[in-house]
Amino acid sequence: MMSARTKSARLEISKDFRFEAAHYFGHKPQGHAFRRIHGHSFEGSVTLSGEASDETGWVRDLVEIGEIVDRMTHDELDHRMLNEIAGLENPSLENLCAWIFDRLSDALPGLTAVEVRRPSCGERAKLSL
Repeated sequence: MMSARTKSARLEISKDFRFEAAHYFGHKPQGHAFRRIHGHSFEGSVTLSGEASDETGWVRDLVEIGEIVDRMTHDELDHRMLNEIAGLENPSLENLCAWIFDRLSDALPGLTAVEVRRPSCGERAKLSL
């Protein structure tokens, strides 16, 4: 139960996701390691903002969010060559964030951020509204 002080507060909830994929960066010079095909274990999260329902206490069902993310992004990205996916011809972390955000924004009202990480490299990008 929300207190009077927190009742009007806006909440943020996040759901993590993972996928494995390969890519390359054709703009790098010949011989550069990133010009060659290589793969990563990607991790990310989607963040939604909203008010908690009086009935459920939730902003949105996190399991449902995970199912939407899986259906609309994971199935398209996992074990794929990212460069071959329309809109990801240049599959930088920044472009991955924008691609995922665009794919999910209609299905996830209240979506405010998408973050994509390459933990083994210590790298991340985040697109926030």
